[in-house]
Amino acid sequence: MDLTVEPGEIHCLLGENGAGKSTLMNVLYGLYEPTSGEIVLDGQPRTFKTAGDAIHAGIGMVHQHFMLVPVFTVAENVMLGNEETRPLGRLDRRRARRKVLDLVAEYGLEVDPDAMVEDLPVGLQQRVEILKALVRDAKILILDEPTAVLTPQETQELFRVMRALRESGHAIVFITHKLKEVKEVADRITVIRRGKVVGSADPNASEAELASLMVGRPVELVVHKGPANPGPVRFELDNLTVLDETGAVRVDNVSLTLRDGEILCIAGVQGNGQTELTEAILGLRRPAAGSIRLDGRDLAAMSPRKTLDAGVGFVPEDRQHDGIVGEFTVAENLVLDLVTRPPFGGGVAVNPKAVRKNAYNRVAEFDIRTHSIDAPAATLSGGNQQKVVVAREMSRPLRLFIASQPTRGVDVGAMEFIHQRIVAERDVGTPVIIVSTELDEVAALADRIAVMYRGRIVGIVPPTATREQLGLLMAGVDDPDTLAECGGRVDVDKPGTPRPDAGEEDNA
Repeated sequence: MDLTVEPGEIHCLLGENGAGKSTLMNVLYGLYEPTSGEIVLDGQPRTFKTAGDAIHAGIGMVHQHFMLVPVFTVAENVMLGNEETRPLGRLDRRRARRKVLDLVAEYGLEVDPDAMVEDLPVGLQQRVEILKALVRDAKILILDEPTAVLTPQETQELFRVMRALRESGHAIVFITHKLKEVKEVADRITVIRRGKVVGSADPNASEAELASLMVGRPVELVVHKGPANPGPVRFELDNLTVLDETGAVRVDNVSLTLRDGEILCIAGVQGNGQTELTEAILGLRRPAAGSIRLDGRDLAAMSPRKTLDAGVGFVPEDRQHDGIVGEFTVAENLVLDLVTRPPFGGGVAVNPKAVRKNAYNRVAEFDIRTHSIDAPAATLSGGNQQKVVVAREMSRPLRLFIASQPTRGVDVGAMEFIHQRIVAERDVGTPVIIVSTELDEVAALADRIAVMYRGRIVGIVPPTATREQLGLLMAGVDDPDTLAECGGRVDVDKPGTPRPDAGEEDNA
């Protein structure tokens, strides 16, 4: 590969999952050594044996999965590895704090240096990663899939920060596969495919042109699905309430019904109870009140094992922590919740031949990019890890399929395939629940859209609702006249009732 990055520009590196984007940047950051070729920085050939060499040369990298210590403050994370001391070897935390505040003021990053990282939302944690690079005087900043875990609002805030860094003369390498983001923020675009640069593109190019160049074939950016033919009600939530570890209400008196052969999408800004809702359905959280019924059976008291055995397929929102075991092979991850059943095993015995045969079939069927089915799942790109989870959950007969952020971190080619499989699952009569912060995905897949706000379902609307109307509902605005001003009248179903103690704080 040849790649040139200039000061004062946002250079987008666009490619599929497994195309080599992150590998190339890991070479630039000193994590990998190149087999051949050279890195030229400010006209001088450079060799980086370690990440420390790259950092010293002015290169910073924000990884897709953050490298932060949760129990440290923002300032402590920023100074980690670059500690300054006072007399007698004591850490100079005041100086670290001042540096953070100076950078916050200069670039508008708006993060509290005294806050504990574990208490920060994902968008603010990402700013801490950027601060770590800036405090070391990074002039080249590599952002590896920075929006994969951000809400739309957090993404726009990141773009504001990126533009401020560009105006100050920083060179930014923006690794992504999200075409709308590329068009919005990129000054230049380089496209790579299967380890090679296949061309450059103008940011004014259409999304279809960018997708075709990235994947190497025409890509359908529209989900093709016929009208739903809903059957009888199969799944019900009745006045479900779920608390978090502190006793705070996270799911508040939610009632929903889902029929065979329909897709219900749950929209909302991350952190409004969607995670706790799906975890309660799977059995990872015990509800404080209410019932969860599938085929008339109450799942609320079941373990996750029994829930899966009842025919629930589940794609979690965090594949790293809840979807795969990184140290296990690709083949093993593809049967994690199937290994106790024939033909893969029974009792304490596992059938390696059946496990390997299944892996070869799923890798081919879902186009999982891996050099071997025996490779640890942790070595795959984020998008290919997601394919492993989706392939595992959709490879058995299901009574209910739940997918939380099903295409987070997935390129357009894989997104097209996953969307087709979700629609196909609906069309064979499976009820489907999709939780997504991507409004385009919600509108494309849904037969009905339920919007969550502060743990409640504030409304259920048809997929014809406008983005503006969905945005208002996501902010808790459900007034019919206000919604009508943003795209005409829309029928809003309001299941459940608000808490009797709802007051000023809830309406703030």
